[in-house]
Amino acid sequence: MRKPINRVLLGVLAAVAVTLLASCASTPSRGGKVTDFSSVRVSGSVNRDFEQSLEYLRGEKYPEAIELLQSVIDREHRLPAPYINLGIAYYKTGDEKNAEETFLQALKVDAENPVATNELAVLYRKQGRFAEARKLYTSSLAEHPDYLPMIKNLGILCDLYLQDVSCALAQFQQYLKLEPEDKDVAIWVADLKRRAGK
Repeated sequence: MRKPINRVLLGVLAAVAVTLLASCASTPSRGGKVTDFSSVRVSGSVNRDFEQSLEYLRGEKYPEAIELLQSVIDREHRLPAPYINLGIAYYKTGDEKNAEETFLQALKVDAENPVATNELAVLYRKQGRFAEARKLYTSSLAEHPDYLPMIKNLGILCDLYLQDVSCALAQFQQYLKLEPEDKDVAIWVADLKRRAGK
C-alpha cells in the first residue's frame, strides 16, 4: 500500500516561510489582507515560539504544539504556516474537526496555499470525501503544477481510492518528470501500466 506524504515534514515545509519572514517589512493590500507573505514582519518572540512548536511536532508532542501554536496565532494571524501546523497537530491527536477548521482558516489567510490545500485534501481522503479531495487537488494543481506532494497524493487518491488508473498514471508520470529518482513511484508506474495493459 502506498504511504501518504509525511505530514510533519509538510508542516515543516510550511514553517520555513515564517522563519524566513522574520526580517522583512509588511505589505497589506487595500483590504488589510497580506498579499505578499514574503514581506511580513514577525516579532522575535513569535518566531521563537513557532520554532519551538516545530520541535514539539518533530518530537510528536502534539498537545504542547497545539498550545504553543494557538498562542502564536493569537499574536500573528496573517500567515498560513502556523494554521497549517496547528491543523497537522490536531490531525495527529485524532481531532479531525479542529484539523479541518484550522486548514480552512489557513486557506482564508492564503487561498492558494498548496500546503494547506494538500493537507486538507489528505484529511478529506481519510474521511472518505474523495470527490472533495480530488476537487481540491485539481484546482490547486492548476495554480501550482509543480508541487510534488500534491501531484503524488492525487495519484494515490486516484489509484487506491477511486480506481482511476489513467488519472493515477498521469499523476505519477508527471511526478517522475519532476522527481525522477523516486524509485517507489517508478514501481507504481510500472504496476499501473501493467494493470492498464500498456
